[in-house]
Amino acid sequence: MIKTAKAVWKGTGKDGTGQLTTESGVLDAAPYSFKTRFEGQKGTNPEELIAAAHAGCFSMALAFQLQGAGFAPTELATDAAVTLEKDGEGFKVSKSALTLKAQVPNIDQAQFEELARKAKEGCPISKLLTAEITLDATLN
Repeated sequence: MIKTAKAVWKGTGKDGTGQLTTESGVLDAAPYSFKTRFEGQKGTNPEELIAAAHAGCFSMALAFQLQGAGFAPTELATDAAVTLEKDGEGFKVSKSALTLKAQVPNIDQAQFEELARKAKEGCPISKLLTAEITLDATLN
């Protein structure tokens, strides 16, 4: 399975603007810019999208872990806080902190913690954060 998204950026880094579009159409020319990333202007930014992806991926992975162990969660509410910090001349994403509030009938704390750990380690977005990145660049 391959999923795609497209970013179009026009202008300089600080004064330019961009649009993000996803294959599914959930994002359709969603605006992003320096101001949406660093100054709180309305729009999205890469770190917010990573946080949403990580929270969603982890929650789904945990639901599968729980189901496989014979449990049916009532609700898995996950917040993800992605940290962007200065790194030399640029920036880096240094952390993704997951916070989970779960309602899972009939599970004990130790088993819950073990299944949550497995979900954190096994979710594809957790693995992505240390994945190989390739680039095919063409100048037109």
